[in-house]
Amino acid sequence: MDILYSALVFLHMLGLAGIIAGFLMQLMTDNLKSTKVLLHSALLQFVTGLLLVGVAEMADIVEMNHVKVAVKLLVALGVVVVGVLNLRKPAKNLAIIAGVLAIVNIGVAVFW
Repeated sequence: MDILYSALVFLHMLGLAGIIAGFLMQLMTDNLKSTKVLLHSALLQFVTGLLLVGVAEMADIVEMNHVKVAVKLLVALGVVVVGVLNLRKPAKNLAIIAGVLAIVNIGVAVFW
């Protein structure tokens, strides 16, 4: 179970890196591929986050703070929604919102 949990953490961090990369790509260029990077990375992070909580609960790996998990889930869902909106109508404002929400999610993970 530890290997599965570690693999999910790895994929979760790759999703975070993709969100930040898509955010920065869209700020620096008007490349439409950056909207797909942001959306797919947000979906990867959302799904792996859910799987991480499920695996941690099943294996009793870590003590879960369910309020923290709920806040992170809502913020991640916000990033996914902004990513979908950004794919439909690309705008730098939406990329900024997605990047800020991703950074807020990091803050919640680290400081709470």
